[in-house]
Amino acid sequence: MISKGCEQCAKGGKMVLFVYGYCDQRDCFYCPLGENRKNVTDVYANERLVESDADVLEEAHRMNALGTSITGGEPQEAMEKTCRYLRLLKDEFGEDHHTHLYTGITGGRENMRRLAEAGLDEIRFHPPYELWGELHGTEWEEILYIAREEGLTPAFEIPGIRAEPEFLEFLDEGAADFCNVNEFEMSHGNYRRMQEAGYELQEGHMSAVEGSKAAILEEMGDHPKVYFCTSVFKDAAQHRNRLKRMARVIRREFDEITDDGTIVYGKAWEPKERLDELGVPEEFYRVKSDHVELAWWLLEEMIEEGDLDRGEIVEQYPTVDGTVVERTPLA
Repeated sequence: MISKGCEQCAKGGKMVLFVYGYCDQRDCFYCPLGENRKNVTDVYANERLVESDADVLEEAHRMNALGTSITGGEPQEAMEKTCRYLRLLKDEFGEDHHTHLYTGITGGRENMRRLAEAGLDEIRFHPPYELWGELHGTEWEEILYIAREEGLTPAFEIPGIRAEPEFLEFLDEGAADFCNVNEFEMSHGNYRRMQEAGYELQEGHMSAVEGSKAAILEEMGDHPKVYFCTSVFKDAAQHRNRLKRMARVIRREFDEITDDGTIVYGKAWEPKERLDELGVPEEFYRVKSDHVELAWWLLEEMIEEGDLDRGEIVEQYPTVDGTVVERTPLA
């Protein structure tokens, strides 16, 4: 089963809003946060540092976002900020803008009510690993029913450390709508701690951890309300599709969008008059302060025919910082 939030994420349509980097509950050895995100109050919309509410809305518009996922740190430890951003997004994009939140604490009824009133649709709980298998009869069971009573869709989202049948029991009992299991991964933020805990990378993988996937799929994978999200899918599909959405929004008529979601164009150091002299239609170039940008294939053709002396093909991300992936000189 894929939730509405996951469906949007798979399409690259979910903006990731990091609202708060602190998490006082525990120091999880598998926490993936890097040093720039851990124990900070900064807000990030996707990879963009947020300096104003306008930055959040601009980033959402830039990717034609279908919804937003709220993450941290622990978003429930910054409730006022979290709720303000939820209201901001719902006011701008309407009720159809689907929102979900990741949390590692129960929070209680008051928080569930505040989140629901602010516009949260779905809440995904990540109980402490040391409690897995012993969650029944605790606040973690109670909060699932409370969240539903307050109008939220309750679910679990857990790292794929090991198979745990208790999560299936909660699904069968109707307490949770679904359980997402993320393939266990190493990141820059947790690599050292993961190695100290005895985990190693799968052979041939950049981030996936050796050992847990097969057992989880065997015990939990056939349940209709369990979705196993692989590291390959997150990297190759979700991120790439988000870039493609951005690229389609910001592309100029002469930009080419690649399969990876990057934008390719040509760059030349020629005056506008020279392009007009060569008969280049205005929709095929843009004049910048010290260069012109134009269709890469047109630039390549003009250099091959001797109409221009030099140029380069530029491939860059469609993100707000426009990070360049590659430059290919033409002469």
